Amino acid sequence: MNRDLLENILREFGRGEITVEACLDRLKFLPFEDMGFACVDHHRSLRRGAAEVIYGEGKDAADIQAIMERMIAAGDNVLVTRLAPEKAGALERAFPGSIYHPRGRVLTFIRKASALAGRGTILVVSAGTSDIPVAEEAVLTARFLGNSVETLFDVGVAGLHRLLRAQERLRQASVIIVVAGMEGALPSVVGGLVDRPVIAVPTSVGYGAGFQGLAALLGMLNSCAAGVTVVNIDNGFGAGYAASLINRA
Repeated sequence: MNRDLLENILREFGRGEITVEACLDRLKFLPFEDMGFACVDHHRSLRRGAAEVIYGEGKDAADIQAIMERMIAAGDNVLVTRLAPEKAGALERAFPGSIYHPRGRVLTFIRKASALAGRGTILVVSAGTSDIPVAEEAVLTARFLGNSVETLFDVGVAGLHRLLRAQERLRQASVIIVVAGMEGALPSVVGGLVDRPVIAVPTSVGYGAGFQGLAALLGMLNSCAAGVTVVNIDNGFGAGYAASLINRA
């Protein structure tokens, strides 16, 4: 249940348009709804400014659909992450108007467009094109949460002149998300160029000694650039959410 819907209920009650019983009936699923297999947190948008996000990996399409139905009934927009294409097809049929973004493996259902909540622009930077799926998850998450988002892809340290050409764009951003695999060096370079928060996202891209992103993660955690913070391997969602909190007006 979002803030606008709750305010409308209270105003209707204050004007005497609905009874106490009707008001309680509409509020009965606060703060959460126990569906047996899931407890949907309808109170989260009031508590944190954004509705619960559905993690799609490991869930049946039918379970995701049931959760989405309850969230939509409560007036929330819906974001589903880590969603396989075969599950997405079923959900798109069940919810006309939903959009699946295959590169980022994200599905969105926008019941009401979010007002622009960010005070500036979030810039999502990827080291290579293989890192774009994780970067795209960050982009879609930040946009879903009401931020202006721009992208700068394939500017890794193997060709540093590509990044240096975009220094003005780096300086204009309010928050920068840097997504990189291999040795994970790019966030340190970006962090050394700007006076903005830098959120580093290690990816599992790389050969065997990269250990599915562990090398990039350790490299980012050991960054010599002050102010670089790090999320988990391949966690574009976490980076997009954190950037949105930082960017919130």
